[in-house]
Amino acid sequence: MIDMLTDPTALGDLFATMLRLSVPLVFAALGGVFSERAGVVNISLEGSMILGAFGAAWGAIAGGSAGWGVVTGAFAGGMLGAAFGIATIYAGANQIVAGIGANLAGLGLAAFLHRLSASGRAAENRVPGFGDVSIPGLADIPIVGKALFSTDPMTWAAILAVPLAALILARTGIGLRLKAMGENPRAADVAGLPVRLYRLGAVVVCGMLAGLGGAVLVLSQVFLFTEGMTAGKGFIAVAAVILGRWSPVGAALACLLFGLSDAIQLRLQFANGDVPYQLFVVLPYLAAILTLVGLVGRSRPPQASGSFYRRESR
Repeated sequence: MIDMLTDPTALGDLFATMLRLSVPLVFAALGGVFSERAGVVNISLEGSMILGAFGAAWGAIAGGSAGWGVVTGAFAGGMLGAAFGIATIYAGANQIVAGIGANLAGLGLAAFLHRLSASGRAAENRVPGFGDVSIPGLADIPIVGKALFSTDPMTWAAILAVPLAALILARTGIGLRLKAMGENPRAADVAGLPVRLYRLGAVVVCGMLAGLGGAVLVLSQVFLFTEGMTAGKGFIAVAAVILGRWSPVGAALACLLFGLSDAIQLRLQFANGDVPYQLFVVLPYLAAILTLVGLVGRSRPPQASGSFYRRESR
């Protein structure tokens, strides 16, 4: 493992693996940032990701192209986000409890539809997905060339989504108003802004982005849908949001950290075949727990995050 750090080719392979494994997390974590910035604690990313994965598989098979899979994957994740938003923002359900329920609903619904639908019976077949696109010259750059310039379009989309999300939150009117919902919804309401509508929109966007994260698994990595294939990635994305201090760039960097730990554990599995693989699989989750423990008391979420806003008569 140490020798790999001195080998540019092996280091480039590790960097490429890290980036690929981080892409689903980046999409989901960006969605979590939008939701939390609007004042809604959303732990239902796992449910949106698995529904997005099923939706992507169904759409790609039904439509015959990966593009349809992207659309249906985002739509499926957004629908679960909308249901979660209505329950928490309008009905006043506890956000943590509703998030757990949404995760269970997403996992169960995806498994049910997978077994019921035609795409479920055909899931053993290869799902139409994205192939790698290589840029001549740039792909030959040592270490980073393969990862950045010889990869699939969803990876490029994730890379572009990070600065775009940061720009929206920091430099646009809708982003500033969205952050006002998470810091002081009462003041935003007095200013004439529809707090509940903004929050619902943020939660739907969160579900759609998490759905895209699940779609990446199907369309760019394994090219089929299996039940439970997200394997806790939604919860790691929630940890990345907290570790990144509710910032798109910070969350993306946290996702890279978790992607690196996942890439390392895969390398360790291959290099130590006589060791039970479960010991290595736990590494990304252990990294998430340790980083969260280290942040206790040192990070501050949006002030109104997690609180139900009840509009009073003026």
